[in-house]
Amino acid sequence: MTSRVFDAVLIGGGHNGLVCAAYLAAAGLDVCVCERRDVVGGAAVTEAFHPGFRNSTASYTVSLLDPQVIRDLRLAEHGLSIVERPYANFLPLSAREGDFLKVGGGLAATQAEVAKFSARDAEALPGYYAMLDRVADVLRDLVHRTPPDVANPERRDLASMLEAWKTLRSFRALTLAERRDVVDLFTKSAGEILDRRFESAPIKAAFGFDAVVGNFASPYAPGSAYVLLHHVFGEVNGRRGQWGHAKGGMGAITQAMARECVARGVAIRTGAAVARVVVKGGRACGVELEGGDVVEAKRVVANVNPKLLFERLVDPAHVDADFRARMAGYRCGSGTFRMNVALSALPDFACLPGRAAAPHHASGIVIAPSLAYMERAYFDAKTSGWSREPIVEVLIPSVVDDSLAPPGMHVASLFCQHAHPDVASARPGTTWDDHRDEVADLMIDTVERMAPGFRASVIGRRALSPLDLEREFGLTGGDIFHGALGLDQLYATRPALGAANYRMPVRGLYLCGAGAHPGGGVTGIPGRNAAREILRDARRRK
Repeated sequence: MTSRVFDAVLIGGGHNGLVCAAYLAAAGLDVCVCERRDVVGGAAVTEAFHPGFRNSTASYTVSLLDPQVIRDLRLAEHGLSIVERPYANFLPLSAREGDFLKVGGGLAATQAEVAKFSARDAEALPGYYAMLDRVADVLRDLVHRTPPDVANPERRDLASMLEAWKTLRSFRALTLAERRDVVDLFTKSAGEILDRRFESAPIKAAFGFDAVVGNFASPYAPGSAYVLLHHVFGEVNGRRGQWGHAKGGMGAITQAMARECVARGVAIRTGAAVARVVVKGGRACGVELEGGDVVEAKRVVANVNPKLLFERLVDPAHVDADFRARMAGYRCGSGTFRMNVALSALPDFACLPGRAAAPHHASGIVIAPSLAYMERAYFDAKTSGWSREPIVEVLIPSVVDDSLAPPGMHVASLFCQHAHPDVASARPGTTWDDHRDEVADLMIDTVERMAPGFRASVIGRRALSPLDLEREFGLTGGDIFHGALGLDQLYATRPALGAANYRMPVRGLYLCGAGAHPGGGVTGIPGRNAAREILRDARRRK
């Protein structure tokens, strides 16, 4: 035990933990970050996975990173540069030449692409985009606000009343039709909304893909429309709805955050796995590391999955039985199988031939030609352990960032759905360690069907099953969002009713990660919001 008592100690040096630490330090608090791995960044890191090849290990693309966080933490000054994708997505629909859809590059360009399949759908695009923009504006406002403590209606402090009033004001500014759109996107399935607006399978697949990213569900599952919405409220370089590549990989984001933390005086300890939260007199007052060292602090801030926090790090005696049961039932598992591959050449898609770098190579390449394909993939994984015709998104960041691979070679990220988080439920007596290589081969074969010769170009790979994501990054159930983005686990109910304002049921214990409002993605917003509430409480204690 050291004699130094910090104002705050953070469990986990992922991006939200770094953001929270930076804001706390800027306000004058003495802050320590304890990170289990040897590098900070959590799931947003860049690492070598094959000699001469580096890539974003887990998190792999940029859009949701909050512009205010970028400015406040001076990330650009610390070297962060984000390159926009030429198109949002490129969908190879079959091996037939010309059978593809490109989404992005401006409304007119997308309409021209969609018109290949449906003139009516091309005409419907502006209305759909306008609807999404209106609802996304509401979400952009909502994500920065602390959810009101609706579980304690007797609480009438000015701050919580102000947040509730601002939330209501966001909705009151909408027309009745727009409010109905908000309700639809928060409650209905993506498939239902897309079927109502479009007739052609390709454009529904392009938009529906966002509804299954990190979501172990069918695109026709109620609530999947919100997952779609969650993926469109971001921006890149001031352009809303854009996606991009961080030069140097996702680790460039978190390393820039770490540099700002150090500049503000934050103590960062790596290789410092937390074994438990120390609680005395009903108040969190530090953490004990796995080696036995204790880091004392006036408050503890957790940047880990809330299920992990309360099932492994907090003694059950310190929370009531109902809350323990809620955390036991907290839904985790995003059905994600993640791969990084080293390539000797760019993929040559049969529908758009050519190995020379082209705009579609620098875009999000989605192999999932229809909502029906996505639905089959989910139910197949539910019963078989993984989908035999999986959903695969391919990103090739080395097209715009030659620092990631040797000259003339490339790296690709394969983000794959669906892989059952609990494979033993479909294949009793086995774990993901028994199936990792078989499923990795399947993912490569899935790309091979659209880009003959892809398998031969793979000279190295690293595959991460849901179990690997849990072991490596603490993502319970392999859940990239720290918990499903269902209506029962959003806003005032994330992670549970009565614990959605970043304050946990143990005094002095806070949650600043993606398990808190507004949820997952590399946003930095939970970390920033949590810091605001922590500082508010710190001022009250003085």
